[in-house]
Amino acid sequence: MVSVIGLIVLFVMVFGGFALTGGNLGVVMHALPHEMLIIGGAAAGATLISTDIKGIKAIGGGFVAIFKGPRYKRADYSAAIYLTARLMKMLKTDGAVAVEPHIEDPATSAIFAEYPQFLKDKHFLHLLTDSLRLLVVSTGGVSPQAVEDVIDSAIETHHSHAYLPVERLTTLSDALPALGIVAAVLGVVKTMGSIDQPPAILGGMIGSALVGTFLGVLLSYGIVGPCAARLKSVLDADHEIYLVIRRVIVASLKGQPQPLVIEAARTAIAPANQPTFSEVFDGMRAR
Repeated sequence: MVSVIGLIVLFVMVFGGFALTGGNLGVVMHALPHEMLIIGGAAAGATLISTDIKGIKAIGGGFVAIFKGPRYKRADYSAAIYLTARLMKMLKTDGAVAVEPHIEDPATSAIFAEYPQFLKDKHFLHLLTDSLRLLVVSTGGVSPQAVEDVIDSAIETHHSHAYLPVERLTTLSDALPALGIVAAVLGVVKTMGSIDQPPAILGGMIGSALVGTFLGVLLSYGIVGPCAARLKSVLDADHEIYLVIRRVIVASLKGQPQPLVIEAARTAIAPANQPTFSEVFDGMRAR
């Protein structure tokens, strides 16, 4: 919602300010479709050259994330602590036989059924269940550092892949001013081909050509660049839920008492979504 409001403010301030200072919006509106066709088409073509179908879908999904915001809310972080801590406690007290049904088929697990928000996140499920499978199949003692390295690698790989739309949007943002110049140059070429026209007509044609430069800069610094920054912040926010899994598992493997295990996970969460000490421990007692 905030992103939508931001776009509205952007357009109102830019075009409204231009009109209030005596600018003729008719000239801009007349040229806008043609300039947008050139710039937008060139931007789309350049994006297709630089990526593949999966990349295009990822960019589309990125725009959805921009306007929806982070996937997880405050309560979800507490839930991630509860879920991971319960499974680790079950593995420690009841053994691999007790925990295996839950990690092999989370969709039918009574424990996972209490946390349906995570069943839709494939990476969350894979990170949690695969880490527990590693502990189940490991013979003898397993090094907490080795497990931590494996989890860190999985999180880093996922985060790096999730960042691809940000990189594509940033590249596009950098290219848009130059594509605006391309549209403007074509407008000037068109104007020079009509040099025998009256000054009033030539002035309108030159004005239309300059709309290309304006549009390229506006799209770059006013829309696509901020969208890339917003998507990055959303991805960084959602990334923290995976750090909760990491902290609970590693602290448990190090033999820390459960209060320290839970606190290690809680403090990994950003202040905006971090539950209080009392909230987490009261929630654990209720389970």
